[in-house]
Amino acid sequence: MKMEELTPHIEELKRVIGESADEKQITDELNTYLNVYHVSIDAAKKGIMRKYGVDAPLFVPAASVTKKINEMTGDEKNVDLVARVVFVEEKQITARGVPKTIFSGILGDETATASFTVWDVGKMELVKGETYNFKNAYTKMWNDKLQINLGERSVAEPSETPIDAPERTISYSSEVTISELRDGIGNVTVTGKILSVEPKSITSKDETKTVFTGYIADNTGKVQFTAWNDFELKNDETVCAKNAYIKAWRGVPQLNFGDQCEISRVDAVFSNVHSGSSERSVADITKTGGGLDVMVTGAIVDVRMGSGLIKRCPNCNRSILGDECTAHGKVESVQDLRMKIVIDDGTGALTAVVNRECTEKLTGITLERAVAMARENVDQDSVCRLMEEKVLAMNVAATGNVLSDDYGPMMIVREIEKMAVDIKKEAEELMEKVEGSM
Repeated sequence: MKMEELTPHIEELKRVIGESADEKQITDELNTYLNVYHVSIDAAKKGIMRKYGVDAPLFVPAASVTKKINEMTGDEKNVDLVARVVFVEEKQITARGVPKTIFSGILGDETATASFTVWDVGKMELVKGETYNFKNAYTKMWNDKLQINLGERSVAEPSETPIDAPERTISYSSEVTISELRDGIGNVTVTGKILSVEPKSITSKDETKTVFTGYIADNTGKVQFTAWNDFELKNDETVCAKNAYIKAWRGVPQLNFGDQCEISRVDAVFSNVHSGSSERSVADITKTGGGLDVMVTGAIVDVRMGSGLIKRCPNCNRSILGDECTAHGKVESVQDLRMKIVIDDGTGALTAVVNRECTEKLTGITLERAVAMARENVDQDSVCRLMEEKVLAMNVAATGNVLSDDYGPMMIVREIEKMAVDIKKEAEELMEKVEGSM
């Protein structure tokens, strides 16, 4: 965004934050969120507010308007509607690292249907088939489909208005590859090889149930699946799953074989089944929401706070400040090394959390050396500064699982390698592109 476009947002943040930060600090923070982490302007403003301890909302809601579902554009901030609950289910998600229960499903009126999410389940309990007058909802578009959101201010009042909404229907999509799976798309047909499968006992609605979990892969990638019925799946067999559906955990798509799913054995042969990692661009990862065993190649453009010598709780392995764990209280902490880096591949940037083993390998700084350095300098941050000198602008190939939240994609790195750069070759390729465009 240009500076003139940022000015109203900066003024708004100045008004809300007050004397906790000056205009330059706010501008620098906003620029980092938008141009380094590539998050939305709303997520950037929320992040800055949280940093300075401000919990007040940025926006004063305007008066709501009443609309039919087919009139909604996906940018309503405060809208009312009368709709029937076509389908509703309870979901367990993780938001900013904290487990959370939500309701999701489909709402319908006489004009159309749309998916919905109730973010505060304590405020309303919706019954399938019942009609409600929903107030103070907000909407957005996801993969070109409308989503209706019911937040803290939203209200659902029973309504006697007759609604002739369609029942939940099953629609088969064209077959998609595993790399194309992402949260928010409808029913899918996927063909892949079962890499692993095992039974797992869960408790749902106070009942114990056996499900089957594992991994399925094709030439483009692999994904975790859950089969809610016993389809007698076996390792190494190739299956076609029709009418499967997608749920995501922290942005990572997960394939589900539910009651309406049809499983058939097929003779499809994959020349390069991705039992290992698959190389993808940050833009592609951002579009799909996340991925398992993903490889990203790019340059390290930032080393974030929280890198270097840290302390962990010996019980839960969480990083802690001082010797106080939020879960276990005062503990005898364990020292560790890590890096939080930002990798840019030219299509976008993601944050990567690098463990001790990979940090030592990439920087040449061992835990013992880091402890001695911090003790000698009486400055624990000196370790982070030395790491920054060693890795900034380094080209790397990082492999791991990529999760997503309000701040964008984040990789939990399993492996990372320094990449040699052929400057002459890259210069020649760049010159060819320039000459070709002239």
